[in-house]
Amino acid sequence: MTDPRAATNPMLGANRLKLGIFSANCDGGLTMSLAPDRWRANWDDIAAMCQLADAAGLEFILPVAKWRGYQGKANIYGKSFETLTHSSAIGALTKRICVFSTIHVPLVTPAFAAKALATIDHVTHGRAGLNIVCGWNQEEFDLHGVSINQDTRYDHGLEWFQIWSRMLEGGPEFDWDGRFFKLKRLETNPVSVQRPRPIVMSAGFSPKGRDFAAVAADALFTNMTEIEQAPGILDDVAALGRRHGRRLKVFTMSHVVCRPTRKEAEEFFHYFAEEHADVEGQAYYRSKRGATAGTTTGAKIARPFVNRFQRATGKSFDGAYPGAFPLVGTPDDVADDLAQISRAGFEGTSVAFLDYLKEIPYFVAEVLPRLERMGLRERDEVGASA
Repeated sequence: MTDPRAATNPMLGANRLKLGIFSANCDGGLTMSLAPDRWRANWDDIAAMCQLADAAGLEFILPVAKWRGYQGKANIYGKSFETLTHSSAIGALTKRICVFSTIHVPLVTPAFAAKALATIDHVTHGRAGLNIVCGWNQEEFDLHGVSINQDTRYDHGLEWFQIWSRMLEGGPEFDWDGRFFKLKRLETNPVSVQRPRPIVMSAGFSPKGRDFAAVAADALFTNMTEIEQAPGILDDVAALGRRHGRRLKVFTMSHVVCRPTRKEAEEFFHYFAEEHADVEGQAYYRSKRGATAGTTTGAKIARPFVNRFQRATGKSFDGAYPGAFPLVGTPDDVADDLAQISRAGFEGTSVAFLDYLKEIPYFVAEVLPRLERMGLRERDEVGASA
């Protein structure tokens, strides 16, 4: 049966490989680099870049919810725009693209989130999305006076989701007497344009994170650094989906360095990710996040945060974001790598750039037509005319 949200939300559109912009609401974007030309997350640049992505027919904008940077010399993510207000503003400036809001569920009540997402869904005429995050870095929550229980955070998140989604379905008021929430006379008006609720994404690499997504989300956003990891990731997610009687679409994240020659691209990647790496920031991230993750079956996914450039050269490339798939090369190289991601079974990937506004026009002009010729994306007549 066709999902009724597909009429307005491009995340449910026809393109075999869906693409979106990730982390552009934050200083540094998806890098841990001291490079002077890195993304500064100035609002006018963010707005202009999102409008370019919208005109090009990309499917989504996915901001990151951050409350504290990754320390280090650059303190990447130290400056960031809050995602509900960000996505409401971007939604008003765009016409077609899905705008996600990333919410830390320990910080926002289900009723507030229901009202906020319904508002954005009306602003965008059905293009809102929720990226639900249960939290992992306690230091980010200290400034709110909130503690994360690592053992129960996904249980709390699931109950939060159940309340939020039921409110957006509409209907009479209801009370909630659960393990984590005791709530009275729940209702929200207006409900969302998308029925029964906006599309939901959940980011997760850990076993509990993936299991949570299999229950609560329409799409899982996860890490992959080498294409050889894809079968293990996707088989595990499919098994979790079957356990819950659901099929979960899986997205990964990529960092793009696309240049006319492979030499130019690789030299630029080396420039910002090796020569100007924020080693201290990378160390902070790994100390908080951890460098390994297992599947629900107990098997390990090899080298979860090591990319092919690190493996081939023995260099650290600490300026590259851990877990991001590096799309580095000519337009043909980048298109071929994206085709591999699609053939592996991913629904799509986010893309990021050292300087989004400067680099996305070349990606749109050179890579997207190649993906259209490969049959991975349909030609966007609206974007072409624009």
